[in-house]
Amino acid sequence: MTPGLWELVLKGIGTTLQLLVYSALLAVAVSFAVGAARTHRLWIVRFVAGFYTEVFRGTSALVMIFWVFFVLPVAFGWQLVPMWAGTLALGLTYGAYGSEIVRGALQAVDPAQREGGIALGFSPAQRLRLILLPQAVPEMIPSFCNLLIELLKGTALVSITGMGDLAFSGNLVRLALQESGEIYTYLLLIYFVIAFLLTRGMRVLERRLKAGVAR
Repeated sequence: MTPGLWELVLKGIGTTLQLLVYSALLAVAVSFAVGAARTHRLWIVRFVAGFYTEVFRGTSALVMIFWVFFVLPVAFGWQLVPMWAGTLALGLTYGAYGSEIVRGALQAVDPAQREGGIALGFSPAQRLRLILLPQAVPEMIPSFCNLLIELLKGTALVSITGMGDLAFSGNLVRLALQESGEIYTYLLLIYFVIAFLLTRGMRVLERRLKAGVAR
């Protein structure tokens, strides 16, 4: 490939990583908020959180991107740029999956830990912050790692909006060179390298968190 085409691919990598960071941050925030709500003592809070989870788990991420990018402007009169449309659609969708990870990890904490917090006079928020989350978060990391890799692969869906991510840029290069095999092989390798580095980073984070709990 010519230097100009490689530059296009590098810009696509940067855009994909930017989208990944933004949507992952939103997904994590949604995961913890909804996951904690799924364990709330009030049934209405659990119901609303459960309804959200079922809606977003039961819809296609691709169709959600279509809806956010094409339907929202018609319904509400404002248009999101592709980056923020992708961030919103992917963050809310993968946040619904992440909320089940959070809920399961919180409920897996020994009930005696909750009872100890109650005996000490901790409020529900204090029990969550000081007792439950420090023990539950390290157990969430492997599942969140898998979800992050799925989110990375899901970023390619945003290319349908014309955003210059890695998938979109790779397709432009393919059209310019009229060569599919080489270009798509490069794309596979690039996504694999990014996923591998994310996995290594998450495993380091998991070891550090578990070491902190052990201390």
